[in-house]
Amino acid sequence: MIAEFHLPDLGEGLTEAEVVQWLVAPGDAVALNQTLAEVETAKAVVELPSPYEGTVTDLHAQAGDTVAVGAPLIAFDVAGTEPEGDSGPAAEDAEKAQPNLVGYGAAPASSGRPARRARRAGTAATDQHETAVLADAPHDVLPETEAEPTTGERPRSTPPVRAHAKRLGIDLVLVAAEVGDRVITRADVDAYAERVGAATSVTTPAPVPAVPANAAALSPEQRETRIPIRGVRKHTAAAMVQSAFTAPHVTTFHTVDVTATMELIEQLRADKRLSGHRIGPLVVIAKAAVLALGRNPSLNARWDEQAGEIVEHHFVDLGIAASTDRGLIVPNIRDADRMSLTELADALQALTETARSGKTSPAELAGGTFSITNIGVFGIDAGTPILPPGQSGILAVGAVRRQPWEYGGEIALRQMMTLSLSFDHRLVDGAEGAKFLKDVADILEQPGRALLF
Repeated sequence: MIAEFHLPDLGEGLTEAEVVQWLVAPGDAVALNQTLAEVETAKAVVELPSPYEGTVTDLHAQAGDTVAVGAPLIAFDVAGTEPEGDSGPAAEDAEKAQPNLVGYGAAPASSGRPARRARRAGTAATDQHETAVLADAPHDVLPETEAEPTTGERPRSTPPVRAHAKRLGIDLVLVAAEVGDRVITRADVDAYAERVGAATSVTTPAPVPAVPANAAALSPEQRETRIPIRGVRKHTAAAMVQSAFTAPHVTTFHTVDVTATMELIEQLRADKRLSGHRIGPLVVIAKAAVLALGRNPSLNARWDEQAGEIVEHHFVDLGIAASTDRGLIVPNIRDADRMSLTELADALQALTETARSGKTSPAELAGGTFSITNIGVFGIDAGTPILPPGQSGILAVGAVRRQPWEYGGEIALRQMMTLSLSFDHRLVDGAEGAKFLKDVADILEQPGRALLF
């Protein structure tokens, strides 16, 4: 029986996803729960496991296509599940009963293939440029090349293979003409490059200088790079605009002497019993913020416009802003208020590694009651962060700098940090915001004060 796998509802009311790369091809035998593809939703990159054991017969979308929830994604030949020629209502009911990830979502509007993103007509260089963008490669301006044959469909390959071909200056259209109608592999690209290497080295034009002598001579494609707005970045942009024009933001700053905290961190790092935990300034600040939220509940609340209520949370799901190749995301550490310092350090390390690998799930991005953004890693001292939607406060952590400061009645070199707190003025008065910031600062200036919270 031919079984269709429809794009499932990946949670949080998402209506579509983009196919990042296929990990299978027509003719491949797949096992139950084997990863079929990576798709990018508005929140994260998600791996799709196979709900069937059988043979892939058709891919209804290619890498770069945007597919609606409920639309056909891939077809399987599932042997021994239906007599040949069987059809009708019973067969349709059997197909609807097949398993999926979370749910099929809405029924597809049509039985045809999902509409492909419109492509601009142009040279092969423009096509390669679009391919490089989809591969998440550095967005460099590409030199013009002679026009190459074009086809209606992009050659079938994965983003890493397309990026590899781009680095070698190989047009995948030409490789596809040799390998036929199958997914192009890295080995195919290398083999093609080896065969035409000599010719390529002669015909490939020299790279365009970074700063040309005559800027007016550049073509439009060389003067700018156009990057499609989609996936995580599109969702983040919409969320930030909504937050900025819904919640009245107020930002307050406080410069803190964190010398004692930095000394404590050095002592903890030297303790062999804690060698398996990465305890750094952000972990200690996160712990201080969680303790301060217990004394200032308005910073751990949300504004419910529909109900006309302020909802104060009796738990802390701590969001940590993370900058990734696909845009800004804010995954959460669940029940951070119940964690010890070492547990918080382990959770933060796991969250960071998952975010950098692009494997953060939509569930880990949902919710959140208060957030921290570490701008100090970029050498920045202060900022005015925008609230994540649904939260009443976000704390920006600046860089630690040695500078002259009054200490013990004298001027001394101390380790200083600036904290920037943005809050929703509908829920949080200025005095409440200042009190929260002072509580965090008191712990950082004298870590022993945490025993009083």
